[in-house]
Amino acid sequence: MKRGFSRFLGSRPDRLHFAAHSHHPWPDVSYEAHQQAWLDAAELMDDKWEVVFGRLMPSLRRRIGDLLGIEGTDTLVFAPNTHELLVRLFSCIEPPVRVLSTDAEFHSFTRQSRRWEEEGLAIVDRVPTMPYDSFVERFTKELRAGVHDLVYLSTVFYDSGYVVDAVDRLVSAVSEQTSLVVLDGYHAFMAMPVDLGAIQDRVFFIAGGYKYAMSGEGVCFMHCPAGYGPRPVDTGWYAGFGQLETGVGDSVVYAGDGSRFAGATFDPTGLYRMEAVLSWLESQGITPQVISDHVKDLQHRFLDSDVAPGVLHPPQPLRRGNFLTFETPDAPRIYQSLHDAGVITDHRRDRLRIGFGIYHDSDDVDRLLDVLGAVV
Repeated sequence: MKRGFSRFLGSRPDRLHFAAHSHHPWPDVSYEAHQQAWLDAAELMDDKWEVVFGRLMPSLRRRIGDLLGIEGTDTLVFAPNTHELLVRLFSCIEPPVRVLSTDAEFHSFTRQSRRWEEEGLAIVDRVPTMPYDSFVERFTKELRAGVHDLVYLSTVFYDSGYVVDAVDRLVSAVSEQTSLVVLDGYHAFMAMPVDLGAIQDRVFFIAGGYKYAMSGEGVCFMHCPAGYGPRPVDTGWYAGFGQLETGVGDSVVYAGDGSRFAGATFDPTGLYRMEAVLSWLESQGITPQVISDHVKDLQHRFLDSDVAPGVLHPPQPLRRGNFLTFETPDAPRIYQSLHDAGVITDHRRDRLRIGFGIYHDSDDVDRLLDVLGAVV
């Protein structure tokens, strides 16, 4: 499917981009969609919001709902980033908020939760993800304690690629029925099949377009189960869109669906891109399972080579997402050497991350191995 990414890949033909888990290239169809957002703004001006709310959002909700296996897609709300959604969720609970999470959550949650702790707004219990083979058992034990207001868990850990297999079982282990349960699915959505059908009435699910949804910045979303967090304190006027308060003395009105977590005026360009990308993938028969299978083939080609095991410590034999993580004290140096040679990867402390995507083929992997063998 490389031909579908000709604009991004053709801009620097000599570059090898193996950071699909970070800034995924955008398909060519997003170029026209990006332009269409501008054209609609020019032609329609104020009336462009009728297109955004009346056509784009409903269509995207349907597509995302189908991909997540959920019914009643009015549970989905959009935001420019996941941090905005996280803060809005947190505002539903009176502090100090007792939080259960892990020691391997993405920077946004990690930084914000530590700041909440500094201010006495939260008490955070972080379960170590390692050793991975006992993580589910250890996290389940904490869930059954029933002392947490907010549970926040990644389905694929960003620092290792480790996949949490027993999500449904973990959710069923939450003993406190009023707890807000949040799954961070940013490294899972469009990287592998996700089915929330059995737990859609219990969990919030957060993801976005920057990574495997291939849609760039500014387009994130959250599935919001009915009855949980009905009145976020952090609220924008879109949360009462169509039900705006009519007087100074009236209580603030919220929509009853997922838009109760909506913010305020935002740039809708990302919605245009995501709609075009998901529509294109659908037309090509490219499902999350197809993407996952393609990536696994490329990962095996990489790991089975004579180069990779010889220069890098291979990852643990556990189910993993669409990137490989190698623990090595040389991670920063290897990353920089590859970057200088025109190969884009990334690293987090002592972990080198190499991400694969639908825009790669076997020749790309072979080129990566050649450069890796030369620079390491």
